Amino acid sequence: MAVAQGADAIEPDIVSTRDGVLILRHENEISGTTDVADHASFADRRTTKEIDGVAVTGWFTEDFTWAELEGLRIRERLPHLRPASAAHDGEGRIQRLADLLAILDEDDARGRPAGPVGLVAEIKHATYFASVGLPLDELVAAEYARAGWSDDPRLTVESFESSVLMELGDRGVSGRRVYLLEKAGAPFDLVARDGSAATTYREQLEPAALADLARRAGLDGISLDKKMLIDGAGVADPALVDRAHALGLDVFTWTLRPENAFVSRAFRTSGDKAERGDWRTELERVAATGVDGVFADYPDLVVEALGRDALGRDS
Repeated sequence: MAVAQGADAIEPDIVSTRDGVLILRHENEISGTTDVADHASFADRRTTKEIDGVAVTGWFTEDFTWAELEGLRIRERLPHLRPASAAHDGEGRIQRLADLLAILDEDDARGRPAGPVGLVAEIKHATYFASVGLPLDELVAAEYARAGWSDDPRLTVESFESSVLMELGDRGVSGRRVYLLEKAGAPFDLVARDGSAATTYREQLEPAALADLARRAGLDGISLDKKMLIDGAGVADPALVDRAHALGLDVFTWTLRPENAFVSRAFRTSGDKAERGDWRTELERVAATGVDGVFADYPDLVVEALGRDALGRDS
C-alpha cells in the first residue's frame, strides 16, 4: 500500500527472535502489536526487562523462536487513534526482513516510473541485543548477503546507535548510513560504555562533534526528531539542516503524522486526538527547512501536499 501511495522507501524496525531470525516490529516488546497476550501457552513468557535503561514489561521477541512467533496475529499499535486500522486487527502476521526484501525485489522487477523503492532499515536496540547474544550487525549483514542486498543501491541502514552502523560497514554492508538523533538523552551504546558521562544527542549535533562523528561513522545523513525542526508554536528552524548540509550530509525527519495527537500544538484543530489537525501546514513548514526527506505514516498525504520531488537539495 505504501508503494502504491507513492513512498520512495520503506522503513521497517528490525529486531531478532531467540533463534536469530530478523523480524519487523516497532519494538522487541510485542504485546502492543500482536495477540501474544491471548495465547495461554505463552503466559509464562511475560516478564520485565531493562531495555536501553528503561524497565519494560511484556513479551519479547528474543524469548521466542520464529516458529512460535509465526503463528501470532498482528494488531494496530495505536487503536484509540486509528480505529479504521484497528478494524483489520488479526488479518496479518509478522513479517521477516527476508519477506520484505523479497517484496521489494518483486516490485523492482516490475519497474515503476518513479524508480525502485528503497529500504531504510532501522536497527533497533543493537547494544541490548548484543548483550543477550544476538549481535544484530552480524545477523543483519548475513541476511543481506543471503539476499544479495549487501551492496544494493536501494539500501540505507539507520540506527540511534552509531556503533552498529560502523560494525555493519566492517561486515561489508555498503548501504548508505543514516544516524538517528533524539531531541533529548544520549545514545544507548555510549551510555552503556560511559554511563552518566555519555555524550548526548544534542552535544553530537555541535558543529565540530557532528563533523567528527560523520567522518568516523562514515555517515551519509542524519535523521532528526520533527520537534528538533519545528516547535509547538509552529515555528520552523532550518539551522540544524543547514549545519548538516554544510558537512555534505542529507537530513531527514520523523515522523509526520496527521492526527491532532501528533501535530505541533499550533496545528491542532480540536481536542479530539484522533481527528486530523492542520497537518498540511505543518508539513509545508517542515519541508521549508530544506530537509531531504520525511518519514510519514501516510505517504499519500505527503505526495498530495507537496507533489513528487518536492524535497531535497537535488530533487
